[in-house]
Amino acid sequence: MNKEDIKNRIAFLRRVLNDQNHSYYVLNNPVMSDFQFDTFLSELTKLENDNPELKDDNSPTVRVGSDIVKQFVQIEHINQMYSLSNTYSIDDIKDFENRVTKSIEQSPEFVCELKFDGTAISLIYENGKLLRAVTRGDGVVGDDVTANVRTIRSIPLEVYDKSAQDLFEVRGEIFMPHKSFERLNIEREGSGESPFANPRNAAAGTLKTQDSSVVAHRELDFFPYSFISNFSDIKNHFESLTYLKQLGFKTSEHSVLCKSVEDIDEFITKWDKKRKSLPYDTDGIVIKINDYKNQLDLGYTAKAPRWAVAYKFKAEQVKSVLLSVDFQVGRTGAITPVANLEPVKLAGTIVKRASLHNLDQISLLDIRLYDTVLVEKGGEVIPKIVGVDITQRDIFSQPFEFITTCPACGAALVKPEGEAKHFCQNSAGCPPQIIGRIIHFVSRKAMNIDSLGDETIEMLNNEGLIINYSDLFSLSVEDLVPLNRLGQKSAENIVYGIEKSKQNDFERVFFALGIRYVGEVTAKKITKYFGNIDSVISASSQELLEVEEVGEVIANSIIDFFSQESNVEIINKLKQSGVNFVQREKVMLSELLAGKNIIVSGKFSKYTRDEIKNMIELHGGKNLSSVSSNCDYLIAGDKIGPAKLSKAEKLGVVIISEDEFEKMING
Repeated sequence: MNKEDIKNRIAFLRRVLNDQNHSYYVLNNPVMSDFQFDTFLSELTKLENDNPELKDDNSPTVRVGSDIVKQFVQIEHINQMYSLSNTYSIDDIKDFENRVTKSIEQSPEFVCELKFDGTAISLIYENGKLLRAVTRGDGVVGDDVTANVRTIRSIPLEVYDKSAQDLFEVRGEIFMPHKSFERLNIEREGSGESPFANPRNAAAGTLKTQDSSVVAHRELDFFPYSFISNFSDIKNHFESLTYLKQLGFKTSEHSVLCKSVEDIDEFITKWDKKRKSLPYDTDGIVIKINDYKNQLDLGYTAKAPRWAVAYKFKAEQVKSVLLSVDFQVGRTGAITPVANLEPVKLAGTIVKRASLHNLDQISLLDIRLYDTVLVEKGGEVIPKIVGVDITQRDIFSQPFEFITTCPACGAALVKPEGEAKHFCQNSAGCPPQIIGRIIHFVSRKAMNIDSLGDETIEMLNNEGLIINYSDLFSLSVEDLVPLNRLGQKSAENIVYGIEKSKQNDFERVFFALGIRYVGEVTAKKITKYFGNIDSVISASSQELLEVEEVGEVIANSIIDFFSQESNVEIINKLKQSGVNFVQREKVMLSELLAGKNIIVSGKFSKYTRDEIKNMIELHGGKNLSSVSSNCDYLIAGDKIGPAKLSKAEKLGVVIISEDEFEKMING
């Protein structure tokens, strides 16, 4: 065949194989035999290998995956991925309906959907082809898992509808069907590996596997639940589900329109019983306002849409026997009791351990050793003891006695006034605390040293190379190369990541110190107020209380932290290593944007989004996180979310481009 014939044959084979994948995995109606499919796939693979210039990232050949290992790249979402507010009763749903009706001044129409128990994903399509797949992450930034997602056969690699050639986004849930989960755990147990606890964990773990051929073998599935585009004239959510089916997605057949809370109650009652017969896990019902205009009017809180809620099914409850109690030590020294149970099946998995939280909870329920206890899964994930069957209690049983010394280091435990937990105060010599603090120090929201994993940190501590987080900055490539599982490249990456972290802003470094009760926001307020670490160390309680969001508990915790000589010594070592402990002053360039509230959204060609936000502050403006009536400007880049743009237009917000913003700050 000549080049043109080869090109046409490849195009033909791709179309035929994609059609068969759709028929088999979406419509459940195969149109060719497995033998014929494999024959065509082998032919296509050979043609692509012989003609690499004709390869395509969305070819059916990528469905089998690759064993090439690569790190996941973090990608900022085009539109923020929010979580959902939870409800647990029909009364909660009535309250939701009342709030919505009052806000939009009309009775809304609802869409009820099953809440699939998996992991959320954002799929971006451009020119009809899958461009990128990104995990939810923290809602703003997620991991690029495109190579893995391409192996999921119910996700179209290409849509042929001519109306969908512009950029659009599909959100949905990747999950592991029961059949795939059972097969996977049999394989893992056969090879001596620990089985996954439940299909949700298996799906999440599989999606983050850095070998896409493994992902392909595990047979994940996908249901979409959201469609976002700038080109569609779809007016409501239910229409969007129909359109997604038209594009080739496998949509759930169980989504329905509801006119009232009574309809919603009927749907919940039906599926609370029927869900156990489904071939996949569900943990509730999602209730959405159907009309897009109503959704736009209702908007969002900082964390969730106001136009949707999740109803969570009542957790399944079983009985077991409390055999013994272990005690875990956290990075702050907090002691958490964990129950060891007689193995029992709960919500599809075998449960052997459950959280007991603290002594107050144990005392409240009067839990005793060898009691018959009631166990359920919080959010259907984490097992917890919620009660005791007193009728089964031995007449000679004794009240539970909480430990008085740390199980890891033997130090005496204390229970501070007003605290629910006991604490080990041997922070400098308690191994779980030491390792926990270092893990926190390198975490993404702290120093962001992503080349250091938990197991590596534990190994470095066991080898005596790091006793506290200041020791990280003394590590060399030569120290790391001889260690188990670490080669030259990994060692170089670790040392590079540690060196790079020295340039972090002071607020990140302060948060990384792991002071109890000091979260990200509080760290930012404190560092901005005091400017440098020495001023914080010498600050009095009264001075600390002058900082916004700092109360007595936080102030006392900070003073206690710096009163310990070992902590001050660690900070001095960090200083000597070159870690930044000074707030970098922003020198105001002008007051051109003074009093202006501005939101930045989309992708830009000249600057990153953070660079534009920084310029806004340098010229006296204030950054907003969402469009509202007090917003003066929306700086709109490419691929801006249609809902955000529409809301800005409706509120009369002035929409400007990157170039117009540049002219504005240049006077």
